[in-house]
Amino acid sequence: MKLLSSVLALLLNLSLIQAPALADLPAPRSRESANVEAGRKAIDAKDYKSAVEYLTKAVQEEPNNADAQNMLGYSYRKIGTFDKSMEHYQRALKIDASHRSAHEYLGELYLDLNQPDNAEKQLAALKKACPFFGKCEEYEDLKAAIEKYKAKK
Repeated sequence: MKLLSSVLALLLNLSLIQAPALADLPAPRSRESANVEAGRKAIDAKDYKSAVEYLTKAVQEEPNNADAQNMLGYSYRKIGTFDKSMEHYQRALKIDASHRSAHEYLGELYLDLNQPDNAEKQLAALKKACPFFGKCEEYEDLKAAIEKYKAKK
């Protein structure tokens, strides 16, 4: 009983300590830099040239950000600059070898370059990277893109 009253007294004293006002606390940091966020919005708007500008700044600020490298590769691919696209997908995969979006988009780039065998290699990498027996959106999307490519040939 004495222990219980001591604990209750301690809790009462703690509740009387004033907590800092919310305004005194620093604002929570966004997980993404402003340039990554702006790049993502530009991609959503299909403004790939602006996305390249923002994401180039983002990877200069954070060269080890696999998502930013991947999005920059995607944006370059969408404007037809395949060599830069390849460079940034490969950087993303060097940072994170199981980056599913980078594997998917690199596979799609290989299809754009008429290299279906290399696209199949990215599909195999996705099968290993996907958590549920090789089933994930990126795997299914690349598989469909490969099938569509083969149907045209």
